[in-house]
Amino acid sequence: MKYRLNFGCFILLAENIVEVTIDEGIEFSLEMIEECAVFFKAHIPGDFGMLINRTNEYSYSYEAKLSICSYEGLKAIAFVCHSDNSHIIVADVNLLRAYDKWNSAIFSGLELEWQQALQWLKGELLIGDQQAANIEQLIPS
Repeated sequence: MKYRLNFGCFILLAENIVEVTIDEGIEFSLEMIEECAVFFKAHIPGDFGMLINRTNEYSYSYEAKLSICSYEGLKAIAFVCHSDNSHIIVADVNLLRAYDKWNSAIFSGLELEWQQALQWLKGELLIGDQQAANIEQLIPS
């Protein structure tokens, strides 16, 4: 299912994986982060992963860099970068947010790694589900 927000396109690739493609030239702001949070709560129940497909060039406000990807239920983030500049921006945000210990990986759009990014997300979400099941088994009823 494909959804259009004011600043980009969101595609539900699975019930718990969303592909995000932001429009060219956007400066991603706190208001846009809030709009994303509303979307995720409305369309994705429980834990999920994001595949951020950076096909377009855009930037983040400083405030957005400090808040982006702090969504409830977000378990893994795959960045697919289609340019060197895009890769630098993602690396900068990852460095700024190192204390958050994101479960993230960067893939090259130039090397056609979109499918690898999707497979990585599926694996990370599966690992999380298995860990939760193992913990539930340890808790006495």
